[in-house]
Amino acid sequence: MRNHSSKNAAILLVLCGTAFAQGPDPSAACAALKQLQVPGVNLAVTKTEWIAAGSTPPGRGAPASDVKLPAYCRIDGMIDKRTGAAGATYGIGFAIALPQNWNGRFLLQGGGGLNGSVQPPLGANAAGAEPGLARGFAVASTDTGHQGRGGFDASFQQDQQASLDFAYIAIGRVAEIAKRIVAQHYGKSIDHSYFAGCSTGGREAMLMAERYPTWFDGVVAGSPAMRTSYSGIGDRWVAASLNEIAPKDEKGLPITRNALSDSDKKTVIEGLLNQCDALDGVKDRMIFNTKACHFDPKTLVCKGAKTDGCLSAAQAAALEKGFAGPKDSKGRQVYPGFFFDTGIASTQGIPGLLHGGSSPVGPGFTDIGMDVDAAVERVLNDPAEPVSTTARWTNLNTFSGRGGKLIFYHGDSDPWFSALDTIDYYERMTKTNGGDDKVHAWSRLYLVPGMGHCAGGPETLDSFDALSAVVRWVEQGAAPDSVTATGRSFPGRSRPLCAYPLHAHYKGQGSTEDAANFECRP
Repeated sequence: MRNHSSKNAAILLVLCGTAFAQGPDPSAACAALKQLQVPGVNLAVTKTEWIAAGSTPPGRGAPASDVKLPAYCRIDGMIDKRTGAAGATYGIGFAIALPQNWNGRFLLQGGGGLNGSVQPPLGANAAGAEPGLARGFAVASTDTGHQGRGGFDASFQQDQQASLDFAYIAIGRVAEIAKRIVAQHYGKSIDHSYFAGCSTGGREAMLMAERYPTWFDGVVAGSPAMRTSYSGIGDRWVAASLNEIAPKDEKGLPITRNALSDSDKKTVIEGLLNQCDALDGVKDRMIFNTKACHFDPKTLVCKGAKTDGCLSAAQAAALEKGFAGPKDSKGRQVYPGFFFDTGIASTQGIPGLLHGGSSPVGPGFTDIGMDVDAAVERVLNDPAEPVSTTARWTNLNTFSGRGGKLIFYHGDSDPWFSALDTIDYYERMTKTNGGDDKVHAWSRLYLVPGMGHCAGGPETLDSFDALSAVVRWVEQGAAPDSVTATGRSFPGRSRPLCAYPLHAHYKGQGSTEDAANFECRP
């Protein structure tokens, strides 16, 4: 699908005498971009850097260090710099990586947390072992309009425009301007445009399909933070349920992570595996058939006095209550519950659900019990609440009608944003857009057993290449019925991640470590 707006913009810029074609000295062409101007845009390039072939990916969340990047020019800049509320400086920061050997594709990568910093433009999200830049994509990233002191600095919300930029404006503005810069630099239009992100980047990916339906050909949305105010209620509900049985500290406050001992947590995981592991045809410490898994913590209650290897009745009741999710006084589900899955007790860099699962934005939740009605009322009266619910539009017929392809993925053990909320959105979107058969022609959802928030988990296969899947779908019409996943938890093992609602099931013959011996079943 050719992007005609980028083509027209490139022609305009060439006529204006501002196009930088690739010459015999690409480093000189890169340096010349310091003088870059885009007609009608308040833009300042703050830095240009030519990076020779063979460098390794820099920055947080980069792929393995054995990845070697091609020669590329990185430009950093700011759009719409201004003075805002309380005299603070605002502007939409961005970076673009322009590879010497460009493959004709553009990739905008999503952010994380509350953004506030420009991450290295690599295109590593859900790209397996090889980020987009290493494949020849021109890649862009952005801070979405503010400069934060850490990934969860919310001080920008004092400024109306900065809040709107974070909510949805900045990501669209960078998409448009970065595409014009790419076309200008190479002197030709972009062949295909893609977006990929996880968490906040997953929400931004959804925005691309919902609010900017003609700008991207393929979109990958991972573990989307699409309802952070309500997911916060869900996280606190789990913690409040555990706090009812948790021991107290010297101040009388519950220690959520100690509501279950390490032995108790192991009992829960092993009991879950005993009940649900083999439902996909093989015992492998991974639960693929989530729809058939109806784990009941009460089956683990001790027959007599509490000992290791079993739960007290109060512990089982707290787990059942917490994982069911919060309901208001009228019985309405405020936020979905969470899957019982193998990563729920993980402590690897993120708070597992059995440790309290609280949001990274604030401290642990120490209340015992929870007034859900009051929590909802606080959300509705929060001036920042509209920012957290910007990606809920389900009518995507303009995006799909022009051939756009949309992939979702979500870890079943995500303690911050429930995979069940993404399933709920996907099912509502499917209903709005004509049902399963029609939507399956342009959108797929993949659930990842054991995976936490965007990646990680003690027993998971969290390395998969959704970027290649969406590229093949857009450019070759090859619909991805499954995506092959591997991971450090199980060296040598591979599994197909099947398009929801199907799951990977062992065929009954061949190595259980090989994805080729599994099929997608309802």
